[in-house]
Amino acid sequence: MHDKILILDFGSQVTQLIARRVREAHVYCEIHPNDVSDAFVREFAPKAIILSGSHASTYEAEDLRAPQAVWDLGVPVLGICYGMQTMAAQLGGAVEGGKTREFGYAEVRAHGHTRLLEGIQDFATAEGHGMLKVWMSHGDKVTTLPPGFKLMASTPSCPIAGMADEARGYYAVQFHPEVTHTVQGRALLERFVLQIAGARPDWVMRDHVEAAVARIREQVGDEEVILGLSGGVDSSVAAALIHRAIGEQLTCVFVDHGLLRLNEGDMVMDMFAGKLHARVIRVDASELFLGELAGVSDPEAKRKIIGRLFVDVFKAEAAKLKAGSGGHKGASFLAQGTIYPDVIESGGAKTKKATTIKSHHNVGGLPEQLGLKLLEPLRDLFKDEVRELGVAVGLPPEMVYRHPFPGPGLGVRILGEVKKEYADLLRRADAIFIEELRNFRDEASGKSWYDLTSQAFTVFLPVKSVGVMGDGRTYDYVVALRAVQTSDFMTADWAELPYALLKKVSGRIINEVRGINRVTYDVSSKPPATIEWE
Repeated sequence: MHDKILILDFGSQVTQLIARRVREAHVYCEIHPNDVSDAFVREFAPKAIILSGSHASTYEAEDLRAPQAVWDLGVPVLGICYGMQTMAAQLGGAVEGGKTREFGYAEVRAHGHTRLLEGIQDFATAEGHGMLKVWMSHGDKVTTLPPGFKLMASTPSCPIAGMADEARGYYAVQFHPEVTHTVQGRALLERFVLQIAGARPDWVMRDHVEAAVARIREQVGDEEVILGLSGGVDSSVAAALIHRAIGEQLTCVFVDHGLLRLNEGDMVMDMFAGKLHARVIRVDASELFLGELAGVSDPEAKRKIIGRLFVDVFKAEAAKLKAGSGGHKGASFLAQGTIYPDVIESGGAKTKKATTIKSHHNVGGLPEQLGLKLLEPLRDLFKDEVRELGVAVGLPPEMVYRHPFPGPGLGVRILGEVKKEYADLLRRADAIFIEELRNFRDEASGKSWYDLTSQAFTVFLPVKSVGVMGDGRTYDYVVALRAVQTSDFMTADWAELPYALLKKVSGRIINEVRGINRVTYDVSSKPPATIEWE
């Protein structure tokens, strides 16, 4: 059994980042709504509890409180932002609305040597005070310390920016250590989890493989599983892990909608059918998809058509497999690459106090429609953990660490109507861009520009421009290159690619892809733009 940290979510948009930082310290943790029962908290048996931030005010939201069991268990507790305020309110302190809202960069002075902050600082003042560069986001603030607490940190506008009752292991900070803007945030969270809570750092993906395999075998028994393989990271890792567990009992269905990247279908088949010897049924549905997309230019309409057709094609294949064929008795499980952020985002507190950003649904409600049980072996993992697991089960790093690719594929990277001619031109142009990103290395870091960007791709613009090739005039299509850098995909900056790289890519595309005579580079950040164009 792993040591566990319980994170209670009061509705902050960055609660997931707390969990990611704890997992990066190799300690297992889970996020649950703040309104879980006392019995749940006791049964979870955490080594420590972390209380998240919130969009709410403590003096307005009387019901947005931590369960009493949090204070009765006798384990260390860390309150962050709203978590600090509810700790103060519940333990006898006072919270008031602030005159000035503090949002953004701040410098916090540490007071009194507590175990949490001892030796952790960004710089010292002339008077010798240790200072932290942090990210603040709050309107309310603690105005009276609860009995037994001492001051741990302050800013000019927030005299109580941190507090501690070290006898009980209670610590709280008004700033957000989970965001990258708080420079020592990771050190602070690791100090709390590893040293104050004493949790064992034993959450390691290579060790997790065998436990995951055992759990799949136990759940599936001698029954059969069907999985929709997209070529994306999540479905690929799920397929490799399930195949390791049950071998021939797994059948993968790979629907090729004609909107994949260059040679992607062959690469998926070579990896899964060729190297892993998994059962993969490849369905070439490109004519069906392109036929239905003819004349459709609205982005949302295109997404809906692609999603509906994928479900239709997959259901038809699943029906055949469910009926049993070729010596197989038929599938009774549907496997999906659902990962932990999907699970969290579909949750929200039972009281609906937590703001749910989006609902996650199984693709088209397939388990219900097909009458199949659900197998989700990655539902406890964050994306970076899924990638580590993929390498641990033998998938090549270049497959596992590929940039994200949208479900509708090139359908949303061809602006307006989707035509086979456009898809073929875009595939070739995009392959050149990615190849050169992999080839070009940054001199300072030694890394390729593919690894230095979070997502990079080419967009097909359905406009023509005049060009000159040889002695002749051309009138051909335009593509835009897009490359961004981001840590969380919620915000992103356009990547400042070297001019030499852009020059090489542009020259190759125009010379090698007949039909394209102009290449542009997208220098928009998110927000206000989105990463994808559609």
